[in-house]
Amino acid sequence: MANPDANRDTSVKTQEELRLEEARSHTAHWRRWGPYLSDRQWGTVREDYSPYGSAWDYFSHDQARSRAYRWGEDGLLGISDNHQRLCFAIALWNGEDAILKERLFGLTGNEGNHGEDVKEYYFYLENTPTHSYMKALYKYPHQAFPYSQLVEENRRRDRHQPEFELLDTGIFDENRYFDVMVEYAKRSTDDILIRVTLTNRGPESKTLHLLPSLWFRNTWSWNGESDKPILQALEDHHHSVIQASHPTLGQRWLYSQRAEELLFTENETNSEQVFSLPNDSPYVKDSIHRYIIEEAKSAVNPNHIGTKAALHYVLELAPGEVRTVQLRLSDLSPDQVEVLAGDRSMFTAEFDATFLARQREADEFYHRITPFALSDDARNVQRQAFAGMLWCKQYYHYVLEDWLKGDSANQPPVERKRGRNHEWIHLHTDDILSMCDKWEYPWFAAWDLAFHCIPLAMIDPDFAKYQLDVLTREWYMHPNGQIPAYEWAFGDVNPPVHAWATWRVYQIEQTLYGKADRLFLERVFQKLMLNFTWWVNRKDVEGRNVFQGGFLGLDNIGVFDRSAALPTGGHIDQSDGTSWMGMYCLNMLTIALELAKTNPVYEDIATKFFEHYLYIADAMNRIGDMEVSLWNEEDGFYYDVLHLPDDRQIELKVRSMVGLIPLFAVATLEPETLQQLPNFKKRLEWFIQHRPDLRRNVACMETRGVGARRLLAIASQDKLRRILQKMLDSSEFLSDFGIRAVSRYHAENPYIFYANGQECRVDYEPAESSSGLFGGNSNWRGPIWFPVNFLLIESLQTFHRYLGDEFQVECPTGSGQWMNLQEVAMLLSRRLTQIFLRNEAGHRPVYGGSAILQSDRHWQDFILFYEYFHGDNGAGIGASHQTGWTGLVAALIQELGEQEKPSDQLMADVIY
Repeated sequence: MANPDANRDTSVKTQEELRLEEARSHTAHWRRWGPYLSDRQWGTVREDYSPYGSAWDYFSHDQARSRAYRWGEDGLLGISDNHQRLCFAIALWNGEDAILKERLFGLTGNEGNHGEDVKEYYFYLENTPTHSYMKALYKYPHQAFPYSQLVEENRRRDRHQPEFELLDTGIFDENRYFDVMVEYAKRSTDDILIRVTLTNRGPESKTLHLLPSLWFRNTWSWNGESDKPILQALEDHHHSVIQASHPTLGQRWLYSQRAEELLFTENETNSEQVFSLPNDSPYVKDSIHRYIIEEAKSAVNPNHIGTKAALHYVLELAPGEVRTVQLRLSDLSPDQVEVLAGDRSMFTAEFDATFLARQREADEFYHRITPFALSDDARNVQRQAFAGMLWCKQYYHYVLEDWLKGDSANQPPVERKRGRNHEWIHLHTDDILSMCDKWEYPWFAAWDLAFHCIPLAMIDPDFAKYQLDVLTREWYMHPNGQIPAYEWAFGDVNPPVHAWATWRVYQIEQTLYGKADRLFLERVFQKLMLNFTWWVNRKDVEGRNVFQGGFLGLDNIGVFDRSAALPTGGHIDQSDGTSWMGMYCLNMLTIALELAKTNPVYEDIATKFFEHYLYIADAMNRIGDMEVSLWNEEDGFYYDVLHLPDDRQIELKVRSMVGLIPLFAVATLEPETLQQLPNFKKRLEWFIQHRPDLRRNVACMETRGVGARRLLAIASQDKLRRILQKMLDSSEFLSDFGIRAVSRYHAENPYIFYANGQECRVDYEPAESSSGLFGGNSNWRGPIWFPVNFLLIESLQTFHRYLGDEFQVECPTGSGQWMNLQEVAMLLSRRLTQIFLRNEAGHRPVYGGSAILQSDRHWQDFILFYEYFHGDNGAGIGASHQTGWTGLVAALIQELGEQEKPSDQLMADVIY
């Protein structure tokens, strides 16, 4: 990667950087408040107390308005403190809905024809690392929300048909909807200004009920051990004021312009509604819903006291009319605010001035990060990618021991004791974590999070480092060394990319901010040695340095469910599992060499990882000891090998990402590093001289490359060239929008394997999955995925560092055009970024054939960062807010900007 500081003025820090310094030194707690509410708490494992782990069915969206959560809260474009004691969000009613709009609606994994799927339109537009300024947009239809139609139509469709989306219902036709823009600006760490801007986009006057809501997470109902907090209305002739008093948070006040009324209830389960049991109090979680929708006037507390409250505004908006409601959530009492403001108004010119200042400071901060000549469109995409990364922070609370045992008010069934996650009783999470997608995946996933940390490190290295550090701490990592995978199955196996992310975050902070945080590097490295040992002991069945890691995050890419017992018996030697471990060795070797520069003990550890890498690379390429190698010389590709109980070995000849992942296991040894570490260099030379049996199947370490570097790679130059011949072939892996997960070759030539008379097959499927494997909610059989594409780009750049400009490949294959590997890497970067950028027709490939998203001025510049992308046309598929790893586009745009091309040509790609 080029040096981002080349065009970056480091002499003066922006206001946002100063706030980050204050947060780092704990002189000002700028991160106490943020977008930490989940977009969905219902239907999660944490809230599931069913006998057999049917989380989707146990706690439904329909129950969510009436049933108190145990482990977290959700809301619409809301915020909370960092322990989620006090929450703020908006609620809406258009006068037509049967449900007060307090949270986002979507289909569960059992309802959607392609798994879980949010059925709303909302966009994360702005955010800064300290959340000093945040902005998000929700589009709310005028007509009754089509809950039943969405469920029924998706249930009617099979897996071969596309999902039925909210836009498909026609509910947004003629612009019959409200734009609801919510903005937050921090005047100080605990004085938060809130602005809700409402626009009627439709052709007729419409009434909108706005209910800014404040509530406490229910911590008092479960064991009776927590003091109950209280919300109450205060007398004020100028404003509507709600005072919040909490035993550990202290006091806060929500001020607003005068509302029609204040509504109070309790954040307690409506047992009568949910369980057909009597309520202890008439004031329950859904009382405000019943008051508004059902006109049940006795549902709310007339004494204006409770643990959940809302301000009620009834706004009549003419066509095109814009109305604004201003609020302030503050630690300043009414008397303090009065003295500060000099009068009785909470919303003086200072209110607007604070918003303008925070917006300007956000612009300055992001220009400081990316000072390059980007097109306005590219800058907009990058800015929204960063915003989505930051909006997808979430308070994540899950104490396995308490969850397994249950509470006095919520006893789980006995089956739980041997059910999901019961072996992780040590796990105790109470953190702000980076989520994959706060609606579809409102829980951390280990390998997703590693990729999140790359763009996060560009803007907030402290937060990125904490994410990587905390997952290796004893309250997350299993005592046996395993890193928890994700909430649905902590014991599942994700690719071991934690070391890679740790090294990259270390590099990014050093490059962008001039800080080499060796303490962070060493702390995580020490714990990763435990994790590496777990991999070696648990996933190398025969002790041959060939690994069987399970599904490895690639869902349905293979012939079989690789996490389950094989229908044939036996086991699979995984090309990707073994390659991930080769990459893991090299990542750990690289970190050890860096640490050895100041502590010679790490030279010995580096030697150990170097030796282990040689054994893995040899096992990948060895021909002779095994009847079938993972490398197929005839095809010039790596495949998985099935080992049957009768000792037969069968190549599973699927041309997939499984055969490209060996390219990830590559590193260069810099000559200056070897000069600094003579003991390691001596050991390296010994292996070259005395172990030709290992050296023969590893990319040459002896021949000196450009700048006298040494290369460590599973794929030799010849193997690399042959793999790239397929990878860069547009009839195979190369799409106009990146590298497909499965070769297009399988569109006409499906791979078919018969197991016990049953056909198992892999076809090329460029869009949604037609298989129910892993819930059928994602597909690795043809679409384009950002994380593996990003690693391919980095790998090509590493190969180029050694091989130089002289090593060229035909790109695309058959085009007659030859490129060095850096040029190929940049080609892939441009193809990935152009998924989001306007093309010559003014359309964004991400939005496919959607006319409103492509052409409507009120939609076309708002970006959704999908989970993965159609292998042929680049349309977004899967989770729609997976800014997590798709947020890597921000890093790709950054690197393309460093190429110093004219801004009008910067994002132009040539499709051959």
